Amino acid sequence: MEAFKILPVLKKKLAFLSGGKDRRSGLILTIPLCTEQTSMEELSATLDYLLSIPSEKCKARGFTVIVDGRKSQWNIVKTVVLMLQNVIPAEVSLVCVVKPDEFWDKKVTHFCFWKEKDRLGFEVILVSANKLTRYIEPCQLTDEFGGSLLYDHLDWLNKRLVFEKFTKESTSLLDELIVINENEKGIISKLLSELQQRRFNGSEGGGGGGGGTAWSPMDDELLAQPQVMKLLDSLREQYTKYQEVCRQRSKRSQLEEIQTKVMQVVNWLEGPGTEQLRTQWGIGDSIRASQTLQQKHEEIESQHSEWFAVYVELNQQIAALLSAGDEEDLMELKGLQQQLSDVCYRQASQLEFRQNILQSAHEFHMTAQDLSQQLDGLLGMLCADVTPADGAAIQQTLKHLEEKLKSVECALQSLREKGQVLLDQMSTQTSFSYGKDVSIENKENIDHIHSVMEDMQLRKQRCEDMVDVRRLKMLQMVQLFKCEEDASQAVEWLGELLDALLKTHIRLGDDSQETKVLLEKHKKFVDVAQSTYDYGRQLLQATVVLCQSLRCTTRSSGDTLPRLNRVWKQFTVTSDERQHRLEMASAFHTAAVKILRESPELAELMVDMEAYEEVETVGKGLLDRLTVPVIFPDGSEQFFGSPGDMASSAESIRERMKLVEEKRFLQEEAEQRLDEEALEVGARES
Repeated sequence: MEAFKILPVLKKKLAFLSGGKDRRSGLILTIPLCTEQTSMEELSATLDYLLSIPSEKCKARGFTVIVDGRKSQWNIVKTVVLMLQNVIPAEVSLVCVVKPDEFWDKKVTHFCFWKEKDRLGFEVILVSANKLTRYIEPCQLTDEFGGSLLYDHLDWLNKRLVFEKFTKESTSLLDELIVINENEKGIISKLLSELQQRRFNGSEGGGGGGGGTAWSPMDDELLAQPQVMKLLDSLREQYTKYQEVCRQRSKRSQLEEIQTKVMQVVNWLEGPGTEQLRTQWGIGDSIRASQTLQQKHEEIESQHSEWFAVYVELNQQIAALLSAGDEEDLMELKGLQQQLSDVCYRQASQLEFRQNILQSAHEFHMTAQDLSQQLDGLLGMLCADVTPADGAAIQQTLKHLEEKLKSVECALQSLREKGQVLLDQMSTQTSFSYGKDVSIENKENIDHIHSVMEDMQLRKQRCEDMVDVRRLKMLQMVQLFKCEEDASQAVEWLGELLDALLKTHIRLGDDSQETKVLLEKHKKFVDVAQSTYDYGRQLLQATVVLCQSLRCTTRSSGDTLPRLNRVWKQFTVTSDERQHRLEMASAFHTAAVKILRESPELAELMVDMEAYEEVETVGKGLLDRLTVPVIFPDGSEQFFGSPGDMASSAESIRERMKLVEEKRFLQEEAEQRLDEEALEVGARES
């Protein structure tokens, strides 16, 4: 189909190819519907012509169709969309219906394009003009959709007419040249052969001696052969020149096409591509935010990869031209290749650099989140009430706290390292747009990194302070448990001393000297018990102080203090009884010794009878005391030793009292004899 055949229809601009491309590098076909009734036949003819222009390779990328229905009615828009199914179903990737802002809402509900996707063969979306940039870059949209792409329909149509005329005439000329070239050896050779034959025959006839009339060629025939040869030479020369012109034009056309594609790649990378990277400078404030940025960056990389694929293809084409190109084209080709490589490599390095920053930011946020969770766990432990059962449990809790704190310190150090890596990367960040200073934009990221690290440091310091307080509290609790344990041990020791006093401290001594030794031992024994009691009291007092320091109102010394006091009172009563018995035994033995000591003179054997009475009184009192149990303050009773031990002690006293009684008897007999002798002497003297 030729443009001049449907020129009036094309001038109506029912549809046009602006040259813009979608994000899949597919061409953008625009159908601007107007308020007037649109002829579907003319629109179909226009679409058929426009679809005949792109190459098959270009068609394979698919079309994005923009149906501008802002000035049209809904039924016309629906008809146009359904018509696309029959005109270009296989080539359409996406249909964007630009809707007006104030109506259609109710009507659209009667026909949902997205439900018809399988039947239509392509996706249809309804979008406002200001939202069209979500699907197509602004630089690929014309000004009626808020884009920056320039398009003049009449200028394009005039160029198409000129191009088609040139193509038609060139094709016709090439066909004629092919015919001439093919017939050169046929018709022209035959003509030259006949002319040559006639000339030869004429010469031969003129030289013979026969009587016949000789044939003589006409002048024009004689001149025909050189003229044909001259025309052939001119024709060959023009054909050669035309071939050279076509070759040069083809080479120039190929070079211009490469240059156009190179500039398309360069303009996109330095324009929309650079703008995409320039606007993506954040690092996020959390793992989720950094993941979102990474996903966005992957989309940007995907768009860049399509242009990088074009770069690879162009680079191969340029390399092929350089290997077989003319000297005059080398500099221009090398310049294009260098420009294309510089821009692509620069953009690729920016993409890689951005990816590295996002990866470092993701690791930084992951470490920060892990550290935050560890700090929360440690803070939860520190805020919980401490109710350990014993000192071992406290030691285990302290160990667990120290391990937690060490883990937090390691995590904080890891956060500092990852933060420094990220800061170093950002400090070496190059500009996304040439000559642009990104330090202001990076300041927010740098401030955020420092803020996170400082916040974690402060939280860690607060936890350390709380750990110090908790450590001190737990050490005090260890001391508390130790004091309580030692106080209980003091009670046990005092009970053991009481038990020993009752069961083993039963001897009263056989004489005053032995009794004196027992009194000294008893005093030392009582001193040991007193020290034990005082030690227990001090421990319990320390327990009270520690409980007050720990504000442990629910905890006290329990029954340890009553037990300690009870055992001590029992011990005091028992030791006093023991002391009293030893003192009585000492008095008994001392009095008995005075009576029983041996003396060579009878006068010295005479003892005051009061001494005998003292021994008897003390002895009986001691014997009576041995039969009486120790009565404790709570009313309970306990005997010293076993009944056999008491019987043995009593027997020893009785024997001594018996000796004293015998001595008294002897003394009384002696005194009686003396009295009798005195009476006899008195009787003699009278």
